[in-house]
Amino acid sequence: MAVLVSCCSSLKETHFPFATRVFSLLQKKIKKLESVITTVEIPSEWNFELMMDRGIPLELWAHYVEQLKTARRIAVEDSVLFVFSLKNFIHALKAPKSFPKDDTWWNPEQLKEDSRDYLCLLIGLFELVLSGADTVHFRVLMKLFMKVHLEDVFQLFKFFSVLWTYGSSLSNPLNCRVTTVLQTQALYVGFAMLSSQKAQCKHQLASASSPVVTSLLVNLGSPIKEVRRAAIHCLQALSGVASQFHLIIDHVVPKAEEITSDATYVAQDLATLFEELQREKKLKSHQKLSETLKNLLYCVYSCPSYIAKDLMKVLQDVSSEMVLSQLLPVIEQLLEKIQKEPTVVLKDEVIALHLILGKYNEYSASLLHKDPKSLDIFIKAVHTTKELCTGMPTIQITALEKITKPFFAAISDERVQQKLLCTLFDLLVNCKNSHCAQTVSSVFKGISVNAEQVRIELEPPDKTKSLGTIQQTRRQKMQQKKSQDLESVQEVGGSYWQRATLILELLQHKKKLKSPQILIPTLFNLLSRCLEPLPLEQGSMEYTKQLILSCLLNICQKLSPDGGKIPKDVLDEEKFNVELIVQCIRVSEMPQTHHHALLLLGTVAGIFPDKVLHNIMSIFTFMGANVMRLDDTYSFQVINKTVKMVIPALMQSDGGDSAEVTRNVEGIVVKIMNVFVDALPHVPEHRRLPVLVQLVGTLGAERFLWVLLLLLFEQYVTKTVLVAAFGEKDAVLEADTEFWISVCCEFTVQHQIQSLMNILEYLMKLPEEKEETLPISVSYKSESQEEMLQVFNIDAHTSKQLRHFKFLSVSFMSQLLASNNFIRKVVESGGPQVLTGLEQRLLEMVLGYINAVAQSMERNADKLTGKFWRALLSKAYDMLDKVNALLPTETFIPVIRGLLENPLPSVRRKALDLLNNKLQQKTSWKKKIVYHFLELVPVLVAMVKHKRKTLEEQPINRQTALYTLKLLCKNFGAENPEPFVPVLNTAVRLIALGTKEEKNVLGGALLCVAEVVSTLEALVIPQLPSLMPPLLTTMRRARDLASGEVYLLSALVALQKVAGTLPHFISPYLEDVLLQVIHLEKVTSEIAPASQANVHLMSLKKTLATTLSPRVLLPAINKTYKQIEKNWKNLMGPFMSILCEHIGVMRKEELASHQPQLTTFFLEALDFRAQHSENDPEEIGKTENYIIDCLMAMVVKLSEVTFRPLFFKLFDWAKTEDAPKDRLLTFYNLADCIAEKLKGLFTLFAGHLVKPFADTLNQVNISKTDEAFFDSESDPEKCCLLLQFILNCLYKIFLFDTQHFLSRERAEALMMPLVDQLENRLGGEETFQERVTKHLIPCLAQFAVAMADDSLWKPLNYQILLKMRDSSPKVRFAALITVLALAEKLRENYIVLLPESIPFLAELMEDECEEVEHQCQKTVQRLETILGEPLQSYF
Repeated sequence: MAVLVSCCSSLKETHFPFATRVFSLLQKKIKKLESVITTVEIPSEWNFELMMDRGIPLELWAHYVEQLKTARRIAVEDSVLFVFSLKNFIHALKAPKSFPKDDTWWNPEQLKEDSRDYLCLLIGLFELVLSGADTVHFRVLMKLFMKVHLEDVFQLFKFFSVLWTYGSSLSNPLNCRVTTVLQTQALYVGFAMLSSQKAQCKHQLASASSPVVTSLLVNLGSPIKEVRRAAIHCLQALSGVASQFHLIIDHVVPKAEEITSDATYVAQDLATLFEELQREKKLKSHQKLSETLKNLLYCVYSCPSYIAKDLMKVLQDVSSEMVLSQLLPVIEQLLEKIQKEPTVVLKDEVIALHLILGKYNEYSASLLHKDPKSLDIFIKAVHTTKELCTGMPTIQITALEKITKPFFAAISDERVQQKLLCTLFDLLVNCKNSHCAQTVSSVFKGISVNAEQVRIELEPPDKTKSLGTIQQTRRQKMQQKKSQDLESVQEVGGSYWQRATLILELLQHKKKLKSPQILIPTLFNLLSRCLEPLPLEQGSMEYTKQLILSCLLNICQKLSPDGGKIPKDVLDEEKFNVELIVQCIRVSEMPQTHHHALLLLGTVAGIFPDKVLHNIMSIFTFMGANVMRLDDTYSFQVINKTVKMVIPALMQSDGGDSAEVTRNVEGIVVKIMNVFVDALPHVPEHRRLPVLVQLVGTLGAERFLWVLLLLLFEQYVTKTVLVAAFGEKDAVLEADTEFWISVCCEFTVQHQIQSLMNILEYLMKLPEEKEETLPISVSYKSESQEEMLQVFNIDAHTSKQLRHFKFLSVSFMSQLLASNNFIRKVVESGGPQVLTGLEQRLLEMVLGYINAVAQSMERNADKLTGKFWRALLSKAYDMLDKVNALLPTETFIPVIRGLLENPLPSVRRKALDLLNNKLQQKTSWKKKIVYHFLELVPVLVAMVKHKRKTLEEQPINRQTALYTLKLLCKNFGAENPEPFVPVLNTAVRLIALGTKEEKNVLGGALLCVAEVVSTLEALVIPQLPSLMPPLLTTMRRARDLASGEVYLLSALVALQKVAGTLPHFISPYLEDVLLQVIHLEKVTSEIAPASQANVHLMSLKKTLATTLSPRVLLPAINKTYKQIEKNWKNLMGPFMSILCEHIGVMRKEELASHQPQLTTFFLEALDFRAQHSENDPEEIGKTENYIIDCLMAMVVKLSEVTFRPLFFKLFDWAKTEDAPKDRLLTFYNLADCIAEKLKGLFTLFAGHLVKPFADTLNQVNISKTDEAFFDSESDPEKCCLLLQFILNCLYKIFLFDTQHFLSRERAEALMMPLVDQLENRLGGEETFQERVTKHLIPCLAQFAVAMADDSLWKPLNYQILLKMRDSSPKVRFAALITVLALAEKLRENYIVLLPESIPFLAELMEDECEEVEHQCQKTVQRLETILGEPLQSYF
C-alpha cells in the first residue's frame, strides 16, 4: 500500500485516475479496520511523525516483520501502517495546475477532469478523516489535510461551500456523493472555523466575493431540519459583521427557530424583506436593499446551476423589475445554450431556467415595454419547444403559463399586449403539440382582453384598419349589396382562415372580454366573406360560420344578460345585420349552422325586435322544413329557444291599440302555426308534443290554442286521410286524437274550455256548404267572411273536406271532454267549481250550435247531405252529454227543464237522456237540489199522459220519460213519496189500456210501477185492486207472446216487486199469481234458462214460497193443484218446487199444525201414477219424483213420533186390498227415497217391509210363477221397475244397518227370494244383465255384510253356488260374479266358504260356455288375490 501511495504522484503533479483507485483501495482497507483504527492508541511521540512528509518509519516496519514471524494477529500493526499510508497519500496528492483556486466559486460543472478528480479526492479524504475525528491521530491527520491542501482560509471555505451545496446537484458532475450527514458535519465544522476567525477575515468571508453567505442561504431552504439548524448557526457566526449581505444575515438570524421548524419559512421571510422594493415610494433603506439583492442575484452568473436553482427557490417570492432585469442575461444565456447545444444542458440548469422565468409576473410586467429586450427574451422562451428532461414541461409551456390575468393586466403598453396576443395566436396556428394548444387556450381564457385587440388580429391581411364610423359601415354594406367582393376573398389565404378560425374557437369560451361590441362589425364582415363564393381549395366554411354565429350570440348575451334592448351608445342597431344571418340559414345545408343562426336570431329578437320581425316568416318556414325534422336534444333546445325569444317579440308588437295591427299579428301567428303543423308528420314522435306546447305556451293558450287545434283538424282532413291506408284510417285517427288531447291537457282547464268555445264560434261562422257565403248562425250574419280569421280557407278546400272538418271538430271536442286526461286536469285544478261561469257559457254555446245544426238538418233533410247533418247533430248531442257531466247540478236542472219544452222531439229526448245520465250517478244530493228534481215530476207525467198543449209526444219520448220517473222515484221516492202517487196512477192507467197502448210504453210503465211499488210500499195498497187485474192480464198476454222477452221481463219485474213489497195483501190474487208463475217457468225455460226473465221468475217464486204464511199459501196450493192436475205436463215440477221451498222455511209449530192438511194433499198427489197409469212411464216417473222430493222436504223435518204414523198410513194406502197395484210402485219408490234420506234411521221403520219385500220378490220372479203381477199390458216393464225399487231400498237398508236390523229370521226370510232373482230373467236378456249387475249383486253382497254371521254365510253361499249348475249360461255367469262380489266384500272371511266353493268352480272351469269358462278363470285369479292363497292346486 505504501508503494502504491508513493506512486500516485510525481514531484510536480498527481496522476489522478491512479490516485483515485489507490484512494479507493485505501478507503476500503481503513473502513474494514475501522473498529481497530479508531481505538488503537498511537504513542504521542509518533504524532510529530504523522505531520512530516516522509515515508513510514523503519521501526514500524521492523516491528511489523517480527509480528509476522510469530504468526500472530497483526490487525493493530496493519491499522497503524494504514494511518501512516493515509498521511503519505495526503502529502502525495497535489492540486492540478488547472484548478481555479482564485475563482469565487469552485464550480464542479465547469472544472476540467483532473480538477474534478482532485476535488472529489478532497471530499473523500475529508469524509474519511472526519469519520475518525474522535481519535487523536485522525485529528492530527485533519490538521495535516487542511495544512497541505486548504491552508488558505478562503480556499477552505470555498471547499466548504462545495460540501454544503453539492448534495442538491441532480447532474452530479464530480461523480461522487455528498451525504446529508457529511453536509451537516461540514456545516458544523464550518461553524467552528467561522467562529474562530477574526473580524477582518469574517468581513471578507461574508462579502459578495465569497460563496459563504450564498451557500448558507440556500441551505436555509433545505428539506432536512438538521441542515437548516447548522446553516443558521453558521450565519449566526457572521452576524454583526459588516458586509454587502449584512441586511439579509441580520434579518434571518433572529428567525432561527422558525427557519429550523419550517423549510418554506425562509422564502416567505426574504419576500417580506424585499417587499419594500415593490413599493413606489423610495425609502432610505431602498437603495441598500436593492444593492443587497443585486449582489445576491449576481451570484447566479458564476455559481453552479444547482446553487442557482436553490437560490431561485429561496427567492421564489421575491419579484420586481430589477430582479427580472438582473436575471435577463442568465435567461438569454440558457436559452442560447438550449438552442445551440440542447444535449449538454444540465437538469439543474433547466430547473433554474423554469424558476427564473417565474420572475415574469405582475410585479415585473412593466419592464416589458421599458426594456424591449425582456419582451424579446420572453417571446424567445415561448418559442423554445425542445423537450430537455423527461417528465418536465418544456420551456415553452412554462413561459406560456406565466401569461396570467394579473401579468397581462399589469402590462400598461397595449402594443406589448398586442404582440403577446399575436404570438399566442401564431403559436396556435403553427404548433403541432396538443399540450401547447391547450395551454394557449387556457392562457387566453384566463387573461382579460380588450375586444379591439382581438379585432385587429381577426382583420384580414389586406385590411390595415377597421371601419371606424357608422357611415363607413353603411358604405361597406352598400358595396357588398352592389357586387360580391370576390377578389378580396380570394386574396385571403387559407392560413388567414385557419388563424381566424382558431381565434374564433378561443372566443367561444372567452368571458373576460372588454367592449365585446367592437367585434360585431368585424364578425359580420367575416360572415359575409364566408357566404361569398370561395375557391375550391379553401373547402367548406360551415364550421367558421358556426363559430362566428356563436361569437355573435355570446356577445349579445354579454351585452344583454336579460335579453332586453341594448342602449344605442353601446351597440348601434345598424351594425347588426339580421339579413346576413337569415341568408346564412338559407345558403347553408348544415343543421349545426342552422341551430347557431336560429339561437342567435332568438336572442336578437329581444334586443332588436323590429329587425327580426321583418324576417320572421323566413325563420319559421326554414325551421319547419329543416330543424324540426332532426331527432336530437340540441335541435329541440334550438327550436324551444327560438320560439321563446322570437314569438314574444312578435306578440309585443301588438299593443292592442289598433285592430288592424292585431289582425295582422294574428294572421302571422296562424301562418307560423301552420308551418309547425305542416312539419309535424316529419318531426320525431317524442318531440311533437313538447314543440307544440312550447309554441302555444309562448303565443298564449287562451288566444291561440283553438287555432292550433283547427289547423291540426285541417291537416288531418286534407292530408292525413289521403295518405293513410284504407284499413288504417281509424287507427290513425285514434292515434291523432290521443295526441291532440295530450296537447290540450298540457294547458289549464279554463284555457281548454275557452278554446272549445272559440272553435264552436268559428264553426258557426262557417257556411253550410262551400257555395254559400252566409254563416249558419243568424246572429253572425252581419260579419263578412273577410273579417274572419282565415284558419280554414274555404276557397282552398272542397265541400266534402268542409263537412269532414266540421264533423272532426265536433267529434274531438266530445272526446276531449270525456278523456281521462281532461277529467284528471279538472280534478287537479279544484273540481267543477273553478269552472263556474265558463261551463254555463260553454253549455249555452253547445245548445246554440245544436240548434243551428238541427235547423241545417231540417233544411237539408231531403238532400244528399242529410245523413251528414244527422250524424253531426248526433255528435253535437254527444258533446252535450260530456258538458252535462261537467255541469254542477244547480245549473243543470233549470237547463234541462228548458230543453223539455223545446219544440223539437229529438231535443226533448236528448234532454231526457241527459237527465237520466245525471240521475244514474251515485251521489248524495242536497235537499235543495232534490226539491228541484221533484219539480220535474209533473212535467214528465204530462209528457207520459200525452197531455201537452202544443206538443205531440213520440212513443220513444214517453217511454224515456217513464224511465226518468222510475229513476227519480228510485233516488228520491223513499223520503218524498207523495209526488209519486200520481205517477203510479198514470202508469196503472197505461197498463189497463193493454193492447191499445204501444208495447214499449207499456214496458216502461210496468218498470215504473215496479219501482214506485217498491219505494212507496203502504201507499200502494189502495191502488192494488186497480193494479193487480191488469197486471195479471198483462202477464198472461206477455206469456203468450213468443218474441216479447223485454215486455215479459218488465211484467215479471213489476209482479215480483208487488209480491215482495206487499206479500200479505195479494191473497185474493194468489191462485192466479201461482198459475201465471207456473206457466211462465215453462215459457222462460224454453226461451233461455239463464235469461233475465228466468232469473226474475226464480226470484218471484222464492218470494211467494218464503214470504207467505202457510195458512194463506197452502189453500191456494190445493186449488192450484186441482187446476193443473188435468194439464200436468211441464207444470208439476215448477208447482212442487214452490211447495217444497215453502215447506223448507216452515217453522216446527206451523208444520205440526198443517201436517194433516199436507198429508191429505200428498196422499192425493202420490196417487198420480195410479191415476195416469196409461201415460208415458218416463214422464210419469219424472212427475212422481217431483212429488216425492216435495214430500221428502216434509219428512226430514218430522220427528220419529210424527213420521211413524205417516209412514204406516202410506204403507196401508199402498197395501189396501182394493188399492191399485201401481201404488206399490209409488210406495217402494218412496221407501227407496226415504231410506236414502234417513239412512240408518230408516231401520226403525223397515221391519214391516221385510215380508212384503220377500213376497213381492217371489211374485215377480218368472222362474217361480207365470202369473202377471200388474193387470196391464206393460206388466214386464212395471215389474222390472218394482224389482229395481225393492233391490235399491234393501241395498240402502243393508248399507246403513248399524243396529243389527238383519236378524236370522229376517235374513232367512229374504235369502231365497233374493238368491232366486239370479234366475229371474224378467224383461229380457239385456234388462236381466243390467238388473243383476247394477242392483241385485250389490244388494246380495251388502246382504252378506249385514248378516255378519258365518252360519248364515254358508247357506247363502251354497244357494248361490247351486245357481252355477243352472241350465242357463247367463245364470251361471251371474252366479260367478255374485260369488266374486261376496268374496270382495267378506275378504279373508270368505276362506271358511272356500272349501265348498271349489268343486262348483272346478265344474265351471270346464263349462260348455266359453264365456262362463273365461269368467271362472278370472274369478279364481281374483280370489287368489283377495285371499292371498294359490287355488290352482285344488283344480
